[in-house]
Amino acid sequence: MRETPPTAADPWDEVPGRLRARGLRWTPQRRTLLAVLAATRGHVTGAELVERCRAMDPATIPSTVYRTLDVLEELGIVRHAHGLDGREEFHVLPAADHGHIWCSGCLGTWDVHADEAAALVAVLAQRRGFRVDLSHLSVVGLCEGCAGEGQPGREAQRAG
Repeated sequence: MRETPPTAADPWDEVPGRLRARGLRWTPQRRTLLAVLAATRGHVTGAELVERCRAMDPATIPSTVYRTLDVLEELGIVRHAHGLDGREEFHVLPAADHGHIWCSGCLGTWDVHADEAAALVAVLAQRRGFRVDLSHLSVVGLCEGCAGEGQPGREAQRAG
């Protein structure tokens, strides 16, 4: 269950106290992760975060990064989703949940906002009683450019 995202003018100011309130220590590794996240925009993989943290502090332990990311997601600081290849990606300080569309031809990706997904979300709720977590909605297909070029997509290219 996610808590309310930070409300301070600088959302990072609240994080140390919120982590301590959960019984976590405010360690140098967590400070490093927060510094890296504060400088990150958009989506980033956990492996990229570990690499960036290690560039600042070579003693960074991946398990600490991932455990802290789990807590930060509960606090509303990051949201995770899965990329086309299944890898976990994090969105830093998301203003709103969003899904993704992925082109299997050119490997492009685009955000899908709530208003764009509203019809699908409504149909799934009405017909199946299913409540969609938009941040985990990923649709794979062909973008307009690849579809116009008759691209079969990566899966078909491998099979052929």
